[in-house]
Amino acid sequence: MSSGRDAPPPQPPGPTRTRRVVVLGATGSIGRNTLEVIAHLNGSSGGPRPFEVVALAAGSDAAGLAGAAAAWPRARCSLASLGGDAPPGWLRGPGSAERLVREASADLVVAAVVGVAGLRPVLAAIDAGADVALANKEVLVAAGELVMRRASRSGSRLLPVDSEHAGVLQCLAGHPRERVRRVVLTASGGPFRDRTAVEVADATPDEAVAHPNWDMGPKISVDSATMMNKALELVEAHHLFGLRADQLDAIIHPQSIVHAIVEYEDGGVLAQLGAADMRGPIQAALAWPDRPAGCGERLDLLRLGGLTFRSADPHRFPALGLAQRVMAAGGTAGAVFNAANEAAVAAFLERRVPFGRIVGLVSSALDALPPRPVARLEDVLDADAAARRFVGDAVGSPPAA
Repeated sequence: MSSGRDAPPPQPPGPTRTRRVVVLGATGSIGRNTLEVIAHLNGSSGGPRPFEVVALAAGSDAAGLAGAAAAWPRARCSLASLGGDAPPGWLRGPGSAERLVREASADLVVAAVVGVAGLRPVLAAIDAGADVALANKEVLVAAGELVMRRASRSGSRLLPVDSEHAGVLQCLAGHPRERVRRVVLTASGGPFRDRTAVEVADATPDEAVAHPNWDMGPKISVDSATMMNKALELVEAHHLFGLRADQLDAIIHPQSIVHAIVEYEDGGVLAQLGAADMRGPIQAALAWPDRPAGCGERLDLLRLGGLTFRSADPHRFPALGLAQRVMAAGGTAGAVFNAANEAAVAAFLERRVPFGRIVGLVSSALDALPPRPVARLEDVLDADAAARRFVGDAVGSPPAA
């Protein structure tokens, strides 16, 4: 999938064959669901297995990785952490996932590592010409210009796993991209959607991670509470689908049933609906453009009751305004945006800053670090490091262990 407003949708792969798959972030929620979907698709194919898992990577959960590998005894494994015990033969260390991808000869890499740590392995997959099922929005937020250039050069297809972007892809399929008027991503609003900014200014980490609809990790849950998650997704959609900032919007939809809405120039509006079950968008990416029988929860329209929508107030959720600013600025603004948020959320989860200060820290980092052109990976990593230093200096040193 190449970049640009007129970029075509991903095209079908060649003749059906067993596809070699690498799962990055195999022990997290997306990784575990991916392995469940693969097992389902292999078991229901009625012929040769469509997928073979050839490699699995995790951060520090050696036991979880060993459990995942038990179903795929021939899969190579890597663990980013150097601590703890690991079976002989596993790759170890911070660069192990990238090495795993480079040596795997994969057809498809599922990128489910949270944060900018997933950037190097994704670029390795793209440079090898593998398709990437992308669950790591930070890759495109931080380095979208670089990633899309390299994907266009190698022919790698970027297939979104986020439910919203998976929904956009399905609504765009078969329709001329130049006729798109507006793309709307829906947001649950998180645990604080019905509370004012003043009421949540001193919210605790336990309150912020208690998402009403989805079971997610702490960082993503906090992003949902600030609506930074949706801001990051807007920037991701900007790069992934070649859309201008003025073509992108977000609205609050508490039921999390409608995932994306695409409005065309002729007034037609297409929406993608699905149950709040990540196995659906994961399968959509793995099997695209085919739609075999799924293992996820099915949506029963007659039992839904009502679907409600309301505007996402930019004054209540200032992160959305920052997304517009980042898309307009380009260059390293995305890397600063993402890194500052990661650092601010980490400080909040460590109870070093109040909830109400997270978005302000990100805004201040964007003010202090003007965007520069992105010509190479080091430009992104330098901006990332500068943003983390800025937030660290603003917050102060963590308490002694």
